[in-house]
Amino acid sequence: MSNRLSLRYTGAALLALLAPALASPANATAKHGVKLTAIGTYVTGVFDQAAAEIVTHDPGTQRLYVVNAKAATIDVLDIQDPSEPIKIHTIAMAPFGAAANSVAVNDGLLAVAIENSNRQLPGKVIFFDRNFAVLSAVDVGAVPDMLTFTPNGRYLLVANEGEPSPDYALDPEGSVSIIEIDCRPQAISQADVRTAGFGAFARSSLDPGIRIFGKNNPTVAQDLEPEYIAVSGDSKTAWVTLQENNALAQIDIRSAKVKKLVPLGWKDHSVAGRGLDASDSDGGINIAQWPLRGLYMPDAIASFTHKGDTYLLLANEGDAREWGSFVEAKRVKSLTLDPVAFPNAALLKTDAQLGRLNVTTASGDVDGDGDYDALYAFGARSFSVRRPDGRLVYDSGDALEQLVGTALPYAFNASNSNNTLDNRSDDKGPEPEGLTVGKAHGLTLGFIGLERVGGVVTYDLSDPRSPRFLDYVNFRDFSKNPATDTATVGDLGPEGMHFIKAEDSPTHRPLLVVGNEVSGSTTIYEISKTKQK
Repeated sequence: MSNRLSLRYTGAALLALLAPALASPANATAKHGVKLTAIGTYVTGVFDQAAAEIVTHDPGTQRLYVVNAKAATIDVLDIQDPSEPIKIHTIAMAPFGAAANSVAVNDGLLAVAIENSNRQLPGKVIFFDRNFAVLSAVDVGAVPDMLTFTPNGRYLLVANEGEPSPDYALDPEGSVSIIEIDCRPQAISQADVRTAGFGAFARSSLDPGIRIFGKNNPTVAQDLEPEYIAVSGDSKTAWVTLQENNALAQIDIRSAKVKKLVPLGWKDHSVAGRGLDASDSDGGINIAQWPLRGLYMPDAIASFTHKGDTYLLLANEGDAREWGSFVEAKRVKSLTLDPVAFPNAALLKTDAQLGRLNVTTASGDVDGDGDYDALYAFGARSFSVRRPDGRLVYDSGDALEQLVGTALPYAFNASNSNNTLDNRSDDKGPEPEGLTVGKAHGLTLGFIGLERVGGVVTYDLSDPRSPRFLDYVNFRDFSKNPATDTATVGDLGPEGMHFIKAEDSPTHRPLLVVGNEVSGSTTIYEISKTKQK
């Protein structure tokens, strides 16, 4: 295990400082919590080239499979001793297409999503056995971005993002491929692949809160871009984030039909407890309320149950479209603001207020007169809990930025490629992106990765309407230069997260594995029980 710095922010002192942001009835009644401790890490030494992205675990062999986009491989790590993960094999992806985007494993069956070298053409899913032999390959949609097995192992679901070409000349449809595995993985063929598409949805019948705004007047199916998938415990229903569209799709798995599209709305940043630091030029930490709306635009999503009911956990990262000359984001100071909606526009457009903040130009001109009646920022700088129909039951408000500001006052909203204070305040802040859920020590736990400043935040989801903050750990040394001290700086850019329950763990203790895109490192955390103070 490296002796790199691992920073922990938890316990009574921090909870007291963060009481306004993190208070909930559960805090007063819970008997215990958990903490994460980094016990092992594998380092590629490759900086900012996606050398460790998505990660999954095979309990039958105690191996991790890690997407290494830089090397166009799947790196295979042996974690029988999780304090010393060892790379034992690489699976070359070049013979099958371009970069691998995602990996998943179920009962020894490994599935890898690979995009086409021409990204607007269909990608592939390749199936391997535990000896790395190819079992089968099938075509799926363009830019397969994420895949996951259903809990019963019968289906593999693939989110096909269908991104346009840089000049927008080609804009393939987004979709979700549903591959039936059943009990014959060695015989999977194209006949086992069905497509849940969006061709049945027309603009005229779509809820206006679902953003359809691509270049060249795209169809709904062309404009929707599936990002991440969660599956119900009974393997019947899937929920798919449509990040750029700020929406959620609900899919019936058995029929391979999209049943519903749900807009996710926006957060009012003018309300206390829902503020943000909107500027990288305001002299430091300045979390405040602003006349601003935050589009949730979640990336990762996971499902969990409470008293028999299903809930969804979402990381509200935000994402702007930028394809050639089509650039959605602009800084507030470059926009014309409606004088009635923003009577203090001149002051708001200064760099120390909202002037530097990136907002979308695709929303906000309500009356079509060329000025902006409302301002919409990318992402909500939070995580949310929703019901299966998309209804919001909890949002963390500004708690994540409050947490980072208290725990890391010298590196608040720093990026994953530099240590500059306040660097990302004008552009999505700490950027919650990856997440996962798991049950350990009698609690339902949500783990949220902060893509920019780094680290993992742990919440107790045992009461979905009032999650309880437990822990924040950041395996990053802010005294090091991210670009030059790649061997010792620690973890940068947490991306893929995988929970390993105790019965599947090599140590018989619950673990969390995190793939870090910028540092190219994969780190294993042990999840241990703590007493409530």
